[in-house]
Amino acid sequence: MAIDRKEFDDKQLDDKQLDDKQFDPIDPRRLDAASVLALLPNRPRILGLGEPTHGADTLLDLRNDLFKQLVAEEGYRTITLETDCMAGLLVDAYVASGAGDLDDVMARGFSHGWGASAANRALVRWMREYNDRADSEGRPDADRLRFAGFDGPLEITHAESPRRPLTALHGHLAAHLDENLLPCTADTLDRLLDADDRWAEPAAMTDPARSAGQSADVRQLRAYADDLAALLQAQAPHLTATAGRDAYDRARLHARTAVGLLRYHHWMADASPSRMSRLIGVRDQMMADNLLALAARGPVLAHAHNSHLQREKSSMRMWEQPSVEWWSAGALVSERLGEEYAFLATALGTIRHQGVDAPSPDTLEGRLYGRFEKPCLVDAARLAAALGDDRPRPRVSPWFGYAPLDPGHLESIDGVVFVRDIPES
Repeated sequence: MAIDRKEFDDKQLDDKQLDDKQFDPIDPRRLDAASVLALLPNRPRILGLGEPTHGADTLLDLRNDLFKQLVAEEGYRTITLETDCMAGLLVDAYVASGAGDLDDVMARGFSHGWGASAANRALVRWMREYNDRADSEGRPDADRLRFAGFDGPLEITHAESPRRPLTALHGHLAAHLDENLLPCTADTLDRLLDADDRWAEPAAMTDPARSAGQSADVRQLRAYADDLAALLQAQAPHLTATAGRDAYDRARLHARTAVGLLRYHHWMADASPSRMSRLIGVRDQMMADNLLALAARGPVLAHAHNSHLQREKSSMRMWEQPSVEWWSAGALVSERLGEEYAFLATALGTIRHQGVDAPSPDTLEGRLYGRFEKPCLVDAARLAAALGDDRPRPRVSPWFGYAPLDPGHLESIDGVVFVRDIPES
């Protein structure tokens, strides 16, 4: 449900104003749940909160605060992060029931080393405590918080073996269906999968010849994975009735991940000029499929890099290659959900410990830096209108780990979250 902007006139920040000739008023708000939803024409099924750099606990603390408000005020029960969807099952089990040890869950339940983040740990601990209270108060299962990763089991240097999701999918089907319906046995899968270390060969990322992704046995695996995924879908009424909805949804996750990983490995073995665009595109397609599956059970806050959530085409430079372009998960989800997808992009002023100093006044970040001291939320449409044809030039980052906000994307963004300074975490 959209919220009337007039209800939030008292949320304007008490920051210094620039001369109107330099910058028209743009009605900044505090970053809270009510202000976010006031920007949107409809209540989103997926609210994407992007960040322009990874590993900054300042940004993750803001994310945590927003999620807590969305839970308390707007009925949100799921948060999903740009982390391994398979590993995230450990975090979800801990959040749901306290299964496992928190230290182990943080170490093994997050990819990219993000389990070491104090803000991520605080999020998981708070979610567990919330569910503990729900248990003690006898609240229904629908009131419980859920955690999910929506990235594939992928790193910049390699992709995991499809063994875990593929064997889990086969095991689920074998436990609930006549064995004659299955296209292969577990032993056949094991033989074709072979040793896991051949899948995680780091050299394959830059040398297609080192990848096994287009070998005869992997082509056979892809056919079996496709048949198993199709069988899961065809037997949905029986499987949900016998194993339950949660088990079926997990099997769907295993199916998506197995098929996606095998497709990713296929393109890792490709030597064409489109190889890297294909790889990154497959990754974001996996992300989009996971986001859409999560949205089917209720509103979701999704947190990831801006480039994975934006509606515009994403691009980046990798190694010595020309710029790689692909459609992000956000673009794919937006195409499916329309106004039920919303995207907030974060823009930053400084990351001084990484050599990112105060932005030039003729950049978008520089305009915001000269005006706002506190973290704030800006209506992207009003910001674009205030700038008019006098668009600032794109900022150039001196550090590869930070991607400035493209002023040309403002029309496709619902809100801009501006954070002036990022201290070292």
